[in-house]
Amino acid sequence: MSWSIKVPSSTSNLGAGFDSIGLALNLYLELHVTEADQWEFIASSACLEGIPTGKNNLVYEIAEQVATQYGRPDQMPACRVEMKSEIPLARGLGSSATAIIAGIELANILLDLQLTDDDKLQIATDIEGHPDNVAPSLLGGCVVGHYDGKVSYTQIPVKGVTFVAVIPSFELKTKDARAVLPDQFTFKESVQASSVANVSVAAICQGDWETLGEMMEKDPFHQPYRKALIAHYDELYSYLNEGAYGVFLSGAGPTMIAVVDDKKVFSLVKKWKAEYPEYQWLPLQVENTGSFVEQIREEIKK
Repeated sequence: MSWSIKVPSSTSNLGAGFDSIGLALNLYLELHVTEADQWEFIASSACLEGIPTGKNNLVYEIAEQVATQYGRPDQMPACRVEMKSEIPLARGLGSSATAIIAGIELANILLDLQLTDDDKLQIATDIEGHPDNVAPSLLGGCVVGHYDGKVSYTQIPVKGVTFVAVIPSFELKTKDARAVLPDQFTFKESVQASSVANVSVAAICQGDWETLGEMMEKDPFHQPYRKALIAHYDELYSYLNEGAYGVFLSGAGPTMIAVVDDKKVFSLVKKWKAEYPEYQWLPLQVENTGSFVEQIREEIKK
């Protein structure tokens, strides 16, 4: 028996939406799962070179954690898992979140747990600690989430804009990016920060990308601190803002994303590529369907 699992990537921390606002994007992690004699994970794309091939693979570790949570740690049948990904690792595009969702989906199908989307999201957020990457990868679209032991969320439709990812050649680990953040804000700073985040959400709801861009510039939570880890940040930020609605640091970085009008994206990206050929430029669309699981019916040969 075989299955196909497809999980979209995500971008998060849209301006002041730190740990709470994320978007699913049309880059994917894909798994082809077939029952086998032993567990084996096979990388079939460059983005996954060097990943663990046995039970120390993150996808398996998450699946085993879910199986244990539901009291069935020894009941998952061994599988051969071919993995293909378009998502660069440690670049702020949710590669680890896609693996978490894939692991939950894997346990769900192998053990027939019949988990709902809310069940899956609760498990994923408990593992990740915040919903901004896992929620859009599971559900699709733009998701605004809150987590205090229980996850709450709402989805917002997004259209008319392209998210242009500017991907450098170096990695930035999330733990390193979190280490530079402040431990606390004053009450006055917190009120200011929450007002920026509130207007950001309202702007997304209205499709008011210019206002969202203004709020992205006022983000007090992470961009002012993390940009020090990215040597080209200030130069590229100013350059991209000349043509984009706004620019934000995707996830923990180092990828930067420019929010661009669909009608202007082709000409802008052509110009940007010519000016900065050392970066990878990916015009991405919002993926509205979230993770997808399909059982593959094997044809019976006569």
